[in-house]
Amino acid sequence: MESLKPVEVRVLGALIEKESTTPEYYPLSLNALVNACNQKSNREPVVSYDEDTVLAAVEALKARRFAAEIIPSSGARVHKFAQRISERLNLGRRELAVLCMLLLRGPQTLGELRDRTERLYSFGDLDEVASVLERLAGWDPPLAVKLPRQPGTKEPRYAQLLGGTPDVQPAPAEAPVAAQTRGGRLVPLEAEIAELRKEIEQLKQQFSDFRRQFE
Repeated sequence: MESLKPVEVRVLGALIEKESTTPEYYPLSLNALVNACNQKSNREPVVSYDEDTVLAAVEALKARRFAAEIIPSSGARVHKFAQRISERLNLGRRELAVLCMLLLRGPQTLGELRDRTERLYSFGDLDEVASVLERLAGWDPPLAVKLPRQPGTKEPRYAQLLGGTPDVQPAPAEAPVAAQTRGGRLVPLEAEIAELRKEIEQLKQQFSDFRRQFE
């Protein structure tokens, strides 16, 4: 199965979010869903999709059984939409909260995920978030992955795999920076760069395995 397009990732994340944060307006009308996709808070990147674009994304998600259209009751005219990925993949509230935030805001650290999922699920500590991410990474197929730590960063980030393999590049081999001194000798960065490249290849393989699950 092909990975989700960016607009499909955004629509799915918005449906999951609004189910918990505004249950009184859920399922969402097309207009409400467009507004949820385009809102400026808690979105990275900020987008400006029109109704036709969002509706096409909903149809694609429906085909994968990740979303559903709710037929209006007698006398009602507005069709509404709901997420179905929690049923499709048997996701619990904690897994759904973390996956939702990864869909809406891209790769994030443990601390960012704990803070940003507060309205969806209140995690007790970072260890609980890490445990959920481990389960998502071990899902069949994998739904999340720990990214190689980038040079200059202190904490690793995590990404969702529904939208494809994250674009992660290792530090360039020709970088003239040296690692810490050991025993009076400068240790080059070749070993660290090789390890980053190895992790990226493993990430690509995980995503390939994920796609084969749906073929």
